[in-house]
Amino acid sequence: MTSATSLDAAALRTAFGAFPSGVVAVAATIDGTDIGLAASSFTSVSLDPPLVSVSIARTSATWPILRTAERIGLSVLAAHHDAVCRQLAGPVDQRFDGLALIRAQSGALLLDEAAATFECTVFEELPAGDHFVVLLELHEVHAVEHASPLIFHRSQFGRLHGHGVEPRRRTTS
Repeated sequence: MTSATSLDAAALRTAFGAFPSGVVAVAATIDGTDIGLAASSFTSVSLDPPLVSVSIARTSATWPILRTAERIGLSVLAAHHDAVCRQLAGPVDQRFDGLALIRAQSGALLLDEAAATFECTVFEELPAGDHFVVLLELHEVHAVEHASPLIFHRSQFGRLHGHGVEPRRRTTS
């Protein structure tokens, strides 16, 4: 049983870090300016309608601007994008410096060489503690076959080994 005293922020980060996640760039071009951030809380939600979610800190100065975009680009970072992820979490005016980008006519901003990309719109935004859970409706999707995603696990970046996840062997009882 967990006691209330074990629910401090450091203990929660350690426990949450036990679950590996992918990392996405959330970006758009708004009034000629590239706006974006990195999120490690991306997940699929629904096939009908096609929805995904990201969690964004309420303290984000980027999200209030980004949420106004006509379309938002989501790029699943590929295994070689660990430096890109750090850059997207850095100074706002340098987040896209030197990056190979795909600029959709809709305003969605996508990373070239991403494992998958999505063009989406905000479907719903839900306050959830110190974050917003943002549901995004998908309008365009592109996945690169055999691309390995960047993995965030225990506060470090990693990669899948081999050609994916090794299946668990079945045991007989």
